[in-house]
Amino acid sequence: MPHERRHSPHSQKNPSPPSARRRAIRPVLLLVALVNLAWSLYQLPVSRIVESRLCRDHYAVHDPSALRPDGTVPEELCKVDGVQQRLGRIQGIMETLWVAGDFLMTIPLVSLADHYGHQFVLCLNLFPRVFLLCWTFLVGYFDRALPLNAILAGPVFSFLGGDCVFNSIVYSLVSELTDDHVLRATFFGYVNAVTSIFSLQLGPALASAAMNTLLWLPLWVGMALLILGIPVISALLPRPRASHRKRPSFNEEADAAAPLIPPSSPQPLRNSVISKTKSRFHTALAILTNPSRNFVLLLAVFFLAALASSDTKLLPLYISKRYTWKFSSVGYLLSIKALFNFFLLSFIIPRFLRWREMHRVTTTGSSSLPESEPEPVHADRENISLAHTSLVCSVLGALAIAISPTIWTLAPSLLLYAMGIALPMFTYSLLKSPSMGLKEEEGQGPDTGMHLFSVVMLVRTVGTLLGAVVMPSLWVMGVGIGGSALGLPYAASAVCYGLAGGLVRRMEP
Repeated sequence: MPHERRHSPHSQKNPSPPSARRRAIRPVLLLVALVNLAWSLYQLPVSRIVESRLCRDHYAVHDPSALRPDGTVPEELCKVDGVQQRLGRIQGIMETLWVAGDFLMTIPLVSLADHYGHQFVLCLNLFPRVFLLCWTFLVGYFDRALPLNAILAGPVFSFLGGDCVFNSIVYSLVSELTDDHVLRATFFGYVNAVTSIFSLQLGPALASAAMNTLLWLPLWVGMALLILGIPVISALLPRPRASHRKRPSFNEEADAAAPLIPPSSPQPLRNSVISKTKSRFHTALAILTNPSRNFVLLLAVFFLAALASSDTKLLPLYISKRYTWKFSSVGYLLSIKALFNFFLLSFIIPRFLRWREMHRVTTTGSSSLPESEPEPVHADRENISLAHTSLVCSVLGALAIAISPTIWTLAPSLLLYAMGIALPMFTYSLLKSPSMGLKEEEGQGPDTGMHLFSVVMLVRTVGTLLGAVVMPSLWVMGVGIGGSALGLPYAASAVCYGLAGGLVRRMEP
């Protein structure tokens, strides 16, 4: 049931609630843009830095004549199996270390957010990212002083928060903006679209262009962007109020311009971070105790989708190895895929959802559905259907990538694969559905969003953690076999997406 809205005497002068909600989401979208762009600027340079070090060591032993006078090796000679297998292993280890620290500290850091405020944890979340980019630069630049394995120390501060903590806060804040399923799905689409355009489109293109000028430039720009995230986070700070409400209303004039993060009431001294953490663990266990069938299926879908999407980190290696492309050129191809993602999530799908809603209202003659299908049931039915469609696109796209013999067949395969990116729009909307069967005492209070999204992000992180081990292992195996076996990670992704699609079909609205 939607929350009851309270109106102020000035409500007639205010913008419409959807307009106020769209303004409230802007600072979060800006923060998501900065973090994802910085992270994307890191991906291609680190691959090239590690590859160049491995390549130099390889040819120093096997063919010293390939070394240039400055000790470097042309990138075209670095696509040999020995170099690519070690590159896959190192990147897999780094990803595993990053995800593991983030996973273990998610609930404690979310509890820390309760104690010191979300803005503190979001700022804390920027530090390990800045350190990772800085450390990567140091290992690459001082290649004679620091051994290559020193780069594995880059994720050492992931216990201060990574994607799991960041996304838990972001998605929970976004989910609380509205109870309308179409608008909520649209907001999730905005978050995914911003992530897509900055991490998968603008980021790879900028990284490719910058690497052609100077290898270290993307890392420097990435660090600057993360530092710029600090004042953006400050825009989310609560301003002082005379009194606090349990849940802010967007129909009130003060709330229309208020920052997104609500202020937390003063906590007694006894409510320490440790007690908050224990409370979070108990709440998470309560949510997972005797869950509904739909909730279990949805968590399994989140897990499988996270496991399958781990193949994305290998895409630059796959394109570079299979089609003998330079890393500086790979970014441009990935940008085409991400540009398609952006238009799909920002314009095509939101307009399609609004058209379907208007068509339904026109067909029924009113905004109400017949008694035989209440509004929540109809919303769930649509979300389940569209989630299944997204998973079908992911299955077909992953298979097409795995078997693409040339770059010209890979390009349309990437676009087909990109059509599945809308999945989170519908799965996150389902998470807030009454059909999940979550009871009041299981977290349906003021902190419902944070509890639910913490659990979901933990499940997704387990999938990502497993993917960080499985996908690089399949890649190393494929490189050893050669030929079409290079597509093994994407064939495995297709299987995972297929299983997730089967689970979605079993969900009942």
